[in-house]
Amino acid sequence: MNWLIFWLILYVVLVLIFTLRHVRHSDLATYLVNNRRTSTTLLVFTTLATFVGGGTSIGLIAMGYESGFAALGIGVAYIIGFFIVGRFAAQIRQIGEKREIYSFPQFLNKTFANTGSHTFRRLFSGLVTGVNIFIFFFLLAAQFVAMASVLKHVLGIEYLPAAIISCIVVIFYTAFAGLSGVIYTDMLQFFFIIIMIIFIFIPGINTETEGLSMLRLLPEDMLYGTKYGWLFLVGLPLFIAPSVLVRMDIWQRILSARSEKSAVLMNYWSAGGMLPFYVIFPLVGMAMRLKLGADQVPEDMVYFFLQRNVGAFAMGFAIVGLLAALMSSADSFLNVASISAVRDFAGWRYKDATRQWAAIKQIKLIRMVSIVLGILALLLALVLPGIVNLMVVGIGTIAVFVPATLLALLHKHPASYRKAAWVSILIGFLVNFLLFVLGIVNPKIIEPKVSFVPAMLLAFISLGLGMFFRKTRDIR
Repeated sequence: MNWLIFWLILYVVLVLIFTLRHVRHSDLATYLVNNRRTSTTLLVFTTLATFVGGGTSIGLIAMGYESGFAALGIGVAYIIGFFIVGRFAAQIRQIGEKREIYSFPQFLNKTFANTGSHTFRRLFSGLVTGVNIFIFFFLLAAQFVAMASVLKHVLGIEYLPAAIISCIVVIFYTAFAGLSGVIYTDMLQFFFIIIMIIFIFIPGINTETEGLSMLRLLPEDMLYGTKYGWLFLVGLPLFIAPSVLVRMDIWQRILSARSEKSAVLMNYWSAGGMLPFYVIFPLVGMAMRLKLGADQVPEDMVYFFLQRNVGAFAMGFAIVGLLAALMSSADSFLNVASISAVRDFAGWRYKDATRQWAAIKQIKLIRMVSIVLGILALLLALVLPGIVNLMVVGIGTIAVFVPATLLALLHKHPASYRKAAWVSILIGFLVNFLLFVLGIVNPKIIEPKVSFVPAMLLAFISLGLGMFFRKTRDIR
């Protein structure tokens, strides 16, 4: 406990130094997108820190414990996804500066909701912003579950107070720092993660699995990655990979880049940099499955792994490293959800929120919304404390935006199909949500982790049909 306190104090002091030195909220652009002047190096660090957070560390450790090599499919899908985003990154950065766009939902709203009736504009912006908040609401709850599971063992407290402590810390930091603070402290947090991987996780995996040779003893469906079924494995590269293109946190990084070149390079460097993490973390879960059997709580595997493989000094560092990883994801998720809620719903009242709405008022409101969303995510983490399900439903729901986004980026006149885009997003969201709930209630009918596959297929089909009927009507 003494070494844990030492490392924790050191981490907090360093975070405060970085935050107070770099955070300057004299204008809205700094708070939202770091004044569009972030270097490639910082962009890569903050992107990797976000993608190697709770969902990747504790989440993929839990997933590796549950499903074996199926967990590696998430990493493969994300790497493919970053190359897809790299194709559009320069265009996104250019559009963002030219049209004063600060978030992904704002891009869709300005593309599809700038024309049409006032009622349609409200319906479209409400749907886009609402679905995005829903997505990051679940991903944020996953971070709270992960942080609570760590604190529960370390501090010897119950899950409820551990979750409340996690929520308070994330809310306080995110509301104060904004994106500029998140970017700079993510670099520090990523350093903790790197050290932890090299000196703790890799040696521990090697010891527990006897140089990976013990992995052959895993059950067949875990060894071949079919624990969740073949539809899950096939759906990851086909549907989850394109979903990286529509992640709000990725758009926020691209929009904050200092140049189009930096925006592009960020994706390629991030794709290569994240691969080792997406292999190592599932291996931790698989090692614990071999040692402890199948009747353990998946979220607790990271603590048991550390307990078996490190002493007090390294244990303290590892715990702080995990908390740093979780913080780097949680603050990003809460930040983008709060900004979207305020900025995009502001369009219901203001035609140009940047000029007609004082920046200081927006920042204050964003901070207030951060508190509200943080508390709601905490309640979800208490009701549904399964990190794998929270992580998968959040990631899967993102995919419903892919058809409309590709239309917006590739078509010369995407606004002509605004109603088809709205229907596509709505159908995809409803199908994904309903099938996920059905799978949770009765897994024999459908595996909840594959709900994104039919949802995205129907989103593409509905958009295609909408475009076809619109063209047919125009010809007549």
